[in-house]
Amino acid sequence: MFIASQLKKQNIVEYLLYMWQIEDLIRAFFLNIDVINEKIIEPYQISAEEKKQLYDWYVSLIDMMRSENVQQSGHIQLNKNIIILLNDFHQDMMKSGEEPTYNSKFYSVLPSLAALRQKQNEANISDIELCFNFLYGIMTLRLQKKEISQETQQAQEEISQFLSLLNTHYFRYLSGELQFD
Repeated sequence: MFIASQLKKQNIVEYLLYMWQIEDLIRAFFLNIDVINEKIIEPYQISAEEKKQLYDWYVSLIDMMRSENVQQSGHIQLNKNIIILLNDFHQDMMKSGEEPTYNSKFYSVLPSLAALRQKQNEANISDIELCFNFLYGIMTLRLQKKEISQETQQAQEEISQFLSLLNTHYFRYLSGELQFD
């Protein structure tokens, strides 16, 4: 909760990837708040009030996962909304032409996205969600200590750079520094 809150203010890309990790962590503990409390919350060196806040946060996420039927896979609507928001922002950025380097970077990752799209089961997934799915998949492979091909690593670098630009411009837009016509 504390990390998520900080990331949401500073790096929306890392925030979403972190929240997806939290969803998977909750699944790994079978949505059992008692186990999460024992293994995750109690070991934290924070005040009792902060532990209560963290506990309540996990409970609310578990409740959302259950009510939205994403106990086994998928993402809660809260996280889906971030993807929608970022995709809408991306579309606005592309249409505006305000940042040619952004558009150029996006066009440079299109071949990688096209290759990823061919391997994707969901036909209607946005380019932004596809980028996030890919990066999260790479994170998962690294955690499992699996080998990642040079080609995949190159695609990861390109997509990471693109999402970094998306993040930068998103926060510039939120601050009022970047505006669209």
